[in-house]
Amino acid sequence: MLAINEKRLGIEMSGGQDGDAQEAQWLRWRSVADLYHAYFTGLILTVVTRRGATDAAEFVFRVFRRQQQERFLPGLEKLGLNHLPPAVAAAQYHYLSNWIGGVSVEYMFESNRKAWIRYPPPRWIWRGTAICGVPGEVSRAMLRGWHANNGVSLGNPKLGFVCTKQSVDGQDGLEGYYFEYDHALDIDQRLVFARHLEAPRFDPATAPALPVANWPKPRLEKAYRNYAMEYVRTAAPVMVQLFGPEDAGYLLHLTGKLIGMQYFDEIARGLSASRGAAKDFAVFMRALFEAQDDVADSNESGGAFEIRQQTWKLMADVTDYHPACARALEGLFEGLAAGCGRGIAVHRRLAAGGGPPFVWSIG
Repeated sequence: MLAINEKRLGIEMSGGQDGDAQEAQWLRWRSVADLYHAYFTGLILTVVTRRGATDAAEFVFRVFRRQQQERFLPGLEKLGLNHLPPAVAAAQYHYLSNWIGGVSVEYMFESNRKAWIRYPPPRWIWRGTAICGVPGEVSRAMLRGWHANNGVSLGNPKLGFVCTKQSVDGQDGLEGYYFEYDHALDIDQRLVFARHLEAPRFDPATAPALPVANWPKPRLEKAYRNYAMEYVRTAAPVMVQLFGPEDAGYLLHLTGKLIGMQYFDEIARGLSASRGAAKDFAVFMRALFEAQDDVADSNESGGAFEIRQQTWKLMADVTDYHPACARALEGLFEGLAAGCGRGIAVHRRLAAGGGPPFVWSIG
């Protein structure tokens, strides 16, 4: 992933004890980002392998359309882009918002009516070898969900997106351009493909930059964490609405368990935790809750541990939250426990209404 470039933003890092504490906090946030990033990629692959490419494409479309409708216009304002021509605003939004999240991304201005965006390899969303399991229609669904709808959100029916490359099809990245036509576009004209075209070369010196005063280093680091978490916040309720609570709960749980088992060591390093017994896993869970801004307290009795998770900030403002969404947490913690040490059992006691507080028993 693309690291946040302090020098380019004009950010001076403080040294000494306070600086070390800040760096440790940012490392914890990045560990949370890595966990949720892996979970989201894994969730798409779970749908591909368990339900097929068609269902996976519909799932990805709905996730990205929901995010587009919730985040695009507020994001334009937050990034100071809402005064720009539509094609330029849309492309710069994708450049800056993805850059903040650690995504390798490029932006090339051609005219007020045409601006390019390019995601060179490696692709952030298809983490590592995952790209080999992503059908082309699933990647196209992402563009249909978000890029093809920006003109609609801007109230400009002439704005569309032309995709020239798809990395999952073996091309050297995902790229395309926003273009403002002379006429209003039909629904099936908002996303078209022109594989014979090639994006201009990227010049970092001409790329848009964030205003340093409004985006200090701590805000950037937290936004980096939140970027990955936001995908799971969107995906879990979409999955429940699309597949129903039973099937969605199974898929959310299975993905969490697989990802937790695979990623414990990587996440634990950033949280200053390690493998061990139930006690060590209880310490890990407390550190994870704190790093994702959740309030939790714990107690021990007879070698068994209990953690009371008072909040689940990730889903706190989700209006269509369903209790099945919490199956994602159950799977993650079961998988992470297996990665921590053999025989560590984790159980969640259900609360009234299916939401927090959650009580986790570890033994």
